[in-house]
Amino acid sequence: MFPKDFTWGVASSAYQIEGKDASDGSGQNVWDAFVKQEGKIYGHHNGDVACDHIHRYKEDFALMQELGITSYRFSLDWAKILPDGVGRVNEKAIALYRDMIMEMKKRGITPYVTMFHWEFPLKLLEKEGWLNEESVEWFGEYAKVVAENFSDLAEYFITLNEPQCFIGLGHLKGSHAPGLTLDPKQVFQIAHNVLKAHGKAVLMLRKYAKQPIKIGYAPTCGVAYPFTESKEDIEAARTVYFDCNQPIDNWTWNVSWFSDPVFLGHYPEDGLEKFGPYLPEITREDMKLIHQPLDFMGQNIYNGYWIRQGKDGKPEYVDRAEDFPMTACGWPITPECLYWGPKFLYERYHLPIYITENGMACRDVVAEDGGIHDSDRIQFLNRYLSSLQRAVEEGVDVAGYFLWTFMDNFEWERGYSQRFGTVYVDFETQKRIPKDSAYWYKEVCRTNGAILNDKDGNIFCFRE
Repeated sequence: MFPKDFTWGVASSAYQIEGKDASDGSGQNVWDAFVKQEGKIYGHHNGDVACDHIHRYKEDFALMQELGITSYRFSLDWAKILPDGVGRVNEKAIALYRDMIMEMKKRGITPYVTMFHWEFPLKLLEKEGWLNEESVEWFGEYAKVVAENFSDLAEYFITLNEPQCFIGLGHLKGSHAPGLTLDPKQVFQIAHNVLKAHGKAVLMLRKYAKQPIKIGYAPTCGVAYPFTESKEDIEAARTVYFDCNQPIDNWTWNVSWFSDPVFLGHYPEDGLEKFGPYLPEITREDMKLIHQPLDFMGQNIYNGYWIRQGKDGKPEYVDRAEDFPMTACGWPITPECLYWGPKFLYERYHLPIYITENGMACRDVVAEDGGIHDSDRIQFLNRYLSSLQRAVEEGVDVAGYFLWTFMDNFEWERGYSQRFGTVYVDFETQKRIPKDSAYWYKEVCRTNGAILNDKDGNIFCFRE
């Protein structure tokens, strides 16, 4: 069973749901510019309206309350709050986010504030963005503003979401904003600056907080999990999960480079050796800044890959069958990752873990009866959460789970072609329709997971 104080929630990000308002005083972020580039976004979609959440948040939070959601992880838009990235504070944005948080709390929803979910101010990109070492101070200034204006209302703060993605996809591959394809040496400098910025933000949040707060960090990565549960395969999977074994043109997609410095105070030795020619100067002062005490670790986990010990005693990858089950966006369905991922992470870092994102894209359609009968999503979540329950029952300190996502939204380069929500959004009318999975997840939250894995194999749906 899950502990009595387990957190059940949903997650979102600002650009993906908020939309724009010409009168709100906001600055532009890198996604505002990136979506205008030809061929970057499916269907030429953009986040100008998205879910129109900035105008509809009161009804959205009322719907969350109705659907039993008691915790909500959301992000602030840095460029809304500081239009130039630094300096002048946009008081309209402060008032908007304060009202959002107060509305959440009025509805019995605990806010978990993510400072950065990729909404980097465009004005700072003009100054070389994260490549500029001044970015550490820029992010620190932003953290000070966040603490001064929101720490009286919120207790939980997360500095960064998925550095593997916004660094690797945004600065190495160029498939996400800001769409850069820099050389590896520049990207390693960016990664180092980002981690220092995290540390600076933790210092500023604690210094200027108006009440005791809890701070975490939310990286991601696919999970290496054992092909069998033999000791040999388990050790092989653990080794691969934390190795820096990625090719240099995709080096950001690993766990240890982005977590060891934060939680252990040093970069992984194999990474230092492998990536040595590309690395910036790394000082003791840098590592001290990065390695700030944290209250919890977040991890976004969606899928994993099989590893076993080969005949030569070394780890080897195991190919999936041609008909291996996939989500609508082509991601493998691997519920085991929500057992092995938290287990391996807790063994290494010894901090309470929140699964800060997990979910599934489906081909959701409105049925003739007006409902959305997403039984495949319910099956997916039941299997994943049952794996997470196994980890908890075996002693892994999992503090909470945030489902991605509450309502369908702008899914980055995929535009509106992928639906991850438990609430259907008609993007023409902005009508919200709870899917069957929303009612199922309501019962999961209400029963603290007791309905998972019914002994007769039934997956209950509680559509109202």
